[in-house]
Order: sequence, then C-alpha cells, then structure tokens
Amino acid sequence: MLFNSIDFLVFILLFFGLWPVMRRRDNLRWGYLVVSSFVFYGWWDWRFLFLITASGLVDFLAALGMERWRERKKLLLIGSLVANLGALAVFKYLDFAIENLNGLAGLVGIEVSVRPMGLMLPVGISFYTFQSMSYTIDVYRGRLKATRNIGHFFAYLAMFPQLVAGPIVRATDMLDQLKTVGDTTEQGRFEGLRLIAHGFFKKVVIADNLAPVVTAAFAGEKIPSTVYWWIIMVMFAFQIYCDFSGYSDIARGLGKWMGYELPINFNRPYLSGSFREFWGRWHISLSSWFRDYVYIPLGGSRKSAAAGHGNLWITMLLSGLWHGAAWTFVGWAVLHSFYLSLERLTKWPERLGRIPGGKHAAVLAVFGMTTLAWVFFRAESFAQAGGILGVMFSWQSTEVDVFRNLLSYKALAILALMVGREMYCYFRLPLNLDWGEGLLVRVAQPTMVAVVLMICVYLRGPGSEFIYFQF
Repeated sequence: MLFNSIDFLVFILLFFGLWPVMRRRDNLRWGYLVVSSFVFYGWWDWRFLFLITASGLVDFLAALGMERWRERKKLLLIGSLVANLGALAVFKYLDFAIENLNGLAGLVGIEVSVRPMGLMLPVGISFYTFQSMSYTIDVYRGRLKATRNIGHFFAYLAMFPQLVAGPIVRATDMLDQLKTVGDTTEQGRFEGLRLIAHGFFKKVVIADNLAPVVTAAFAGEKIPSTVYWWIIMVMFAFQIYCDFSGYSDIARGLGKWMGYELPINFNRPYLSGSFREFWGRWHISLSSWFRDYVYIPLGGSRKSAAAGHGNLWITMLLSGLWHGAAWTFVGWAVLHSFYLSLERLTKWPERLGRIPGGKHAAVLAVFGMTTLAWVFFRAESFAQAGGILGVMFSWQSTEVDVFRNLLSYKALAILALMVGREMYCYFRLPLNLDWGEGLLVRVAQPTMVAVVLMICVYLRGPGSEFIYFQF
C-alpha cells in the first residue's frame, strides 16, 4: 500500500478511528498494530506476509534462546543471520548471481545457461531484514533484553509507518516506546501533521514532477549536451532526496500521531562540507546501521590507517549492494569509497575551509561529486553511465529549440525552487519563524500547512511509487 494512494487514505482513517480505544491496553495495542501493519504490507502481495512472519519468528526465538542457553548464543546468532541474509540473498541477489555466472562462464569458453528464477522482490525486505537483525545482534551483545511477548516484538518489527522504506528503527529505541500507551499532545499532533504535509509536498510536488524529465532522459537516446546532463543529474539528486526523505517525513508524522518518535533519517545532506558529514546526514538510519554492525565490528580504523580504509571500502561496497543487485550500484559505492578515502588522506575539506570562501566551495564540491556518483546509481548500465559522464565532462551543446523541448518549464521551476531553498538554508538568511503563542500564530501555522496540502492536490506530478518502495 502506497502512502500516495486512495487505499492508504481509507486505511489511515480506519486505523486512527480505532487507535484511541486500542492503545489503552498493551496486548490489545500490540495486536492492533500487528494486524493493521500486516494489512498494510499484505495489500501489495499477501504471500510475502509468510516471509516477514518467518523472518520475525526466527529472530524472536533466537533471542529467547540466547538468554536461555548462553553457551550457545553465538551459534543462535549465526543461525539468525544466515536465515535473514539467506532470504535476502535468494529474493534479491540470486538472479544477479546467475546472470554473472553465465557471463563469466562464457568469457572462459564454457557453455553455461542457467535460467534466472525471476522471483519477485518483496516490498521493504531490505529494511525489515536489517531491522530484525539489529534486534538479535543487540540481544547477543547484551545491550537489550529479549522480549517474551511475540505481539510486542512484531509490533516493533512490522509497524506500518516505516515498514516499507524506513527509517530503520533499532529495537533499543522502539521496544520501550511500545510499552507505553502512546499519548499525544496537541503540539505533537500538529508537528505530525506538518511532517506529513511536507513529506507529501516533497514526494508529489517535487519528486513526481522531476521524475518524468529524468526518466525520459535515461530512457531516450544520449543527448550530446553538457548543460542538459548536468541539469538532469541535479534534478535526479533532488528527486531521490525529496522522494526518500518525503517518505521518512510521512512515517515520522504518522509515528507522532500514534505517540511514538521515529528517528530523523535526513538532515539537509546537500549542505555538507565533507563526505563524512554527508553520510552523517543522508539516510542516517542506514549509514549508522552499517557503522555499528559492519564497520566497527570489522575493526573500524583502530588497527591501522590501511585497515581503516579497507574496512571503509568493504562497508561502502556492502551498502552499494544493499541498494540494488546491479554493478552500477557497486560503481556508485566505489566512487563514494574513493571520495571518503581521498578525504581521509588529504583532509581537503579542512584545508579548503581555511581559505576565504573555502567552506562554501567545499559544500559546492561535495554536492558536485555526489551528483556525479548519482549517475551510476540511476543509470541502467555502466555503458550508459560512462556515456553520460563523457558528455558531462566534454563541452557539447544542442540547438536551443531542441534543448528547450527536452526540459519542462515546470520541472525547471521546481529545480530553481529547490536550489533556492537550499541556498536559503545554507546562508541562514534572516527570517524569524519563532512567532510565540499568540492568536495570529495559532491561525497562521495551520493555514501554512493547509496551503501546502492544497499545493499537493493541485500541483502534484504524475503519481509514481516511491523510489525505495521495492528495495
């Protein structure tokens, strides 16, 4: 079920219609959350309810076993990880492995033709798998006590606002919250509404209006225009940011309506002055997950500088494959690994920052390099990515009328709006939004939210799935 659908609107009205009654008792609240979340998830394809249920049962029982049989807890953790990663590997990476095996065999003169399985990728499997694994890992490390109530556990694992596309919530942050009634304040409910309104604005007005132009560019013939492809890639940079952060904002807003706090997942990443800062602002729940469960357990940078770079590259490459089973995602990860290693070795953001205007130049450089990496993320193949990068770095131009027909004025206006908004936030232009608690404020703030919602209705782009919907 998509947030930007009539089905979801009906679902959410029914859910919150009964929520004030259901939340008063623990087992009733947990059961209501689980059933509602399963309806939300199974609306897309009910068969995958068996998968998320099986994954959850494995980790629920493994955690209980770790506390009962401490001498076998390592074996139980391994079993949990194998089950979770095995399911992810089969559904997400099996066909990728088969295709590469066939290609590799052909290169060495061996005729192998294994037919791809063609399995459908379950919605949100990459998100709930990592969420479930963090639970068993934290129980294994002694940072968390295993819950003995299966309703409590599945209310955490399957809670619908963030189930499909994050943020990835840790059990250490959510299980205790689920023990409470989840009372809300007027301020909290309004903040939830504001987040939902802005999340929809990002998705349906910005991302969905940029998407057709970007899709047409990558689906058509390569246009020999440097300016055109830089504009397209900047459009994609804002499309994916608004699409993904919009989902996270909606999820956080729904959480506030329920009385729960979900973590911030994006913090203006395109204003970063270094790549280390960028990864502390972009998809925060995932980057912190890889830091805590992959990079640090590998040794981080504790042993030596060389080992630190190696661990960084391993972590980023795994992150690339998490995003998709294609070599283009690996290319995207390699480029970011190179950026991070170069930054560690040269400390160029700090050096540049000592020069007058250098901090501004560092932000522009990080955004430009991030935009280049997005080429691999979005491209259908390495050949397409290489061709686009070649045009971006060799001055070429098309005739003005052809160029004008390729870009929509609406998309260009939205792009200008986003660039202007980021510049405003970066330079912190004086505008006092702390208006106090007077009558004018109590009228003005809801009015602004209402205007945003009206813009979502009348200026929305062609409806589309969230980019991270099936990751």
